[in-house]
Amino acid sequence: MWKEFKEFAMRGNVIDMAVGITVGAAFGTIAKSLVADIIMPPIGLLLGNVDFSNLFIVIKEGTSVAVPYATLSDAQSAGAVVMSYGVFITNLVSFLIIAFAIFLVVKGINRLQRQPEPVPAAPTTKECPYCKSKIAISAIRCPHCTSELERV
Repeated sequence: MWKEFKEFAMRGNVIDMAVGITVGAAFGTIAKSLVADIIMPPIGLLLGNVDFSNLFIVIKEGTSVAVPYATLSDAQSAGAVVMSYGVFITNLVSFLIIAFAIFLVVKGINRLQRQPEPVPAAPTTKECPYCKSKIAISAIRCPHCTSELERV
């Protein structure tokens, strides 16, 4: 599936891209809610009551409130410069869910498209005109009746 996903992403087909953009935009809100409200809270609970939306690193302290800041919004309102890696992790999980869902939709659409007719394989045997046995197409003498055959 990874190979097909990579081919899809690199193909550049306008219809596939239009479908991907449309489905991604429509599915984005649902996926963000799924990640923020359903997936991340249990993960945070397993990691010791960690709220991913409040995971951040203070790069430079703010001027109005002293550190430590209880929440990301407290740090931002105090004017602190922060790196909010918890929000990044949440957005990354959301992106992966959306990308995988789009991949599955396009894969399903591609499966529904008509498959080309298989090309019949070239014959590998012929019939001996004398004994009617099947022989290799490149044979110049029949192995059954030893008759000499025409060269093709």
